[in-house]
Amino acid sequence: MSEGQVRVERDVAGLAILTFDAPPLNLYTADLHELLDGALGDLEDRPARALLVRAEGRVVSGGVDVNLFAVQHTVTGAKLLFDRMIDLPDRVAALPFPTVFAAHGVCLTWAFELALGCDLILAARGATFGLVEKVIGLTPAMGGTQRLAARAGVGRAKEVVMTGDRFDAATLERWGVVNRVLPDEGFDDAVVAFAQDLAAGPTLAHAATKRVLAHYESGGVAEADEHVPAIAAGLFDTEDLRGAVRSFLADGPGRATFGGR
Repeated sequence: MSEGQVRVERDVAGLAILTFDAPPLNLYTADLHELLDGALGDLEDRPARALLVRAEGRVVSGGVDVNLFAVQHTVTGAKLLFDRMIDLPDRVAALPFPTVFAAHGVCLTWAFELALGCDLILAARGATFGLVEKVIGLTPAMGGTQRLAARAGVGRAKEVVMTGDRFDAATLERWGVVNRVLPDEGFDDAVVAFAQDLAAGPTLAHAATKRVLAHYESGGVAEADEHVPAIAAGLFDTEDLRGAVRSFLADGPGRATFGGR
């Protein structure tokens, strides 16, 4: 097997599963970046109805290969590196369908930051998370600090980054960072089933929800209020909404099926 690989598998219902596998620690390297870049390009060119991001191996990731930083000799060069790195979670966040990150074990630095770019984070009970860049005198540079603050508040973001501690899944669920903590046993099957349920739902409506919340993040309730009427009204051009309304009136709630159109 090659040093690392990234694969995107799609099922007939429209769920895409992106798996990264760079044993033994799934470290971020230039080669892994290229593979992730290609996988995201495929998802941008051929949108899925939902995306599950997961890792193979004992850990989600042990962090970044520090050799990447050792070869940076100028501020300009380092900025180019970080511009490239932050592009990954930004692109994940911009995907026009629901995205779920599954963390089954230790999830450090870049992988945690990629998870924070996803809409939802599911964690196994035994998973732990950390932004530990302080050990080399660095601050997180892939958006983790600000995305963590958006979920848990500025104080918690400072605590996670400044202590460099590892935090268990239950703590991060309590803080609103992790959406759900699931049993270790059967975790892989459970997260796939969760993502499949999203893929089978009104995914155009989910995309609209993401747009509304992007406006909220940009300008608060007032800005979201300005845009939500047009975003919601646009769904009346979709087969899913019209079909679901007919189904509701004929058969009651919860019986509609959705095709993502």
